[in-house]
Parts: sequence; structure tokens; C-alpha cells
Amino acid sequence: MPQIHLRAEAGDYASLVLLPGDPNRATWIAEKFDGGPGAAHQVTSHRGLLGYTGTYHGVPVSVQTSGMGGPSIAIVVEELLRLGARRLIRVGTCGGIGRGIKTGDIVIAAAAAPVDGATRTYLHGDPYAPTADFGLVRSLVDAAVRRGQSPHVGQVATVDVFYNPDSDYFSKWRSRGVLAFEMESSVLYYLAARARAAGAEVAAATILTVSDVLSEDVTSEESYLPLDELNRSIERMIEVALEAGTAD
Repeated sequence: MPQIHLRAEAGDYASLVLLPGDPNRATWIAEKFDGGPGAAHQVTSHRGLLGYTGTYHGVPVSVQTSGMGGPSIAIVVEELLRLGARRLIRVGTCGGIGRGIKTGDIVIAAAAAPVDGATRTYLHGDPYAPTADFGLVRSLVDAAVRRGQSPHVGQVATVDVFYNPDSDYFSKWRSRGVLAFEMESSVLYYLAARARAAGAEVAAATILTVSDVLSEDVTSEESYLPLDELNRSIERMIEVALEAGTAD
């Protein structure tokens, strides 16, 4: 039976799926698959949630747009898991708040504080610590280092509000050791853990490009990378994710 939102069938996706929020980035990633632009099979375009399947250095891989925020990625991941996806790597952007983090840096999220409403809805208020798969995190770190990157590895906070007006928004979370804000990883990690607990061999991780930074001295709007610089940084991150995901 086709899924309601992805409109796809079992077998349409590879076990490995990269999850960008932006549909344009999904197409961009698919163009890096073997054969170049146009070679990948477009699985879905329903609701603008573009998805493609192909191979990368001979290894089957898919890319599926997740949309922005917890509710959107929750729908996409729930349906991907039903369709047989088992290794999920979110590839996105984040707002850096950790000391020493600069725009263009890479953050690999070992854990994600569930500050979002979607994860809290799943948990019914129970305390919980959504964490990434260690093997995937290690593969991402190793691939980044091989490509000359020095990734920041640690906890991010998954939030619902991009333009948060609270004066202590970044300082409170920075003082708790959080590296960055983003909007999807907590949900992804919870759903992967739930699937593992039910007996499926599911692994999830997140790699992020720092698109902007927040501090006492600068706002997101003031620090956000120009589009050409952001795209170059994202391209480096995507290559790390593809290498890590398809490694033996």
C-alpha cells in the first residue's frame, strides 16, 4: 500500500536515506549519485517532498526531503520506516551557539535535547534523551576528518521556533553545553530508537552545516552566510555524509 504522504511502495527506497529539509537540496544530492544529473529515479514529488533513489559508488542510496520542523520529519520518517529504510542521516543546517563555533563549520549531533512539541507529544511528558547511533556518528566524524574537516561533536537542541524573541534563548542552552539549534533531530532519534526497541535494525544520525551563529554580539540575521558560501559549505557536508553512509 502506498504511504499517504510519500506515495511510495516498499522497495522504492534504499536502506540508506539522506534527509535534507529543502527539496532543492534533495535534487542537488541526487545529482551526485552515480551517473550524474538525471540518473537517479525520482520516487516521489507529492507535496513537494522530493525523493530520489540511485547509487553512490555502487552502493544503493536514497534522498528524501523531510521538510522543516518536527511534525514534518515525523511524518516522513514514520513512512520511510514502514517502507524499509534502516539507516537515516539528516543533512541540514543549524544555528551555532557553542563557544568557538563559526559559520561554515560542521556539527555532528550525538544527541538532541527535545525542546520541540513533536517529541514531547510522542513521550507524553516523560523525561527522555534522544541520541544518535554511535556507529553512524563515528563514520561521519571519520569521513569529515579524512576530508580535512574538524567537526564539532556533541549535543544540539531541537526547537520549534526559528525567530525566538527570548533574551536568554541562546545563553541558557549554551551554558548547558549545547552546540547548536536545529529543528528535526530529536524526532528522528526518537523514532529510530522506537523502531530498534521493536526489533528493527535502525540507525540514525545528523550532520549539520552552521549557517548562522547567535551570541551576545550577533543575531542569526546578521551572521547568516551568503547563499554561495552556504552552498559550498553544504556541499562539503553532503560529500561527508555520502562517504560515511556508504562506507563498508
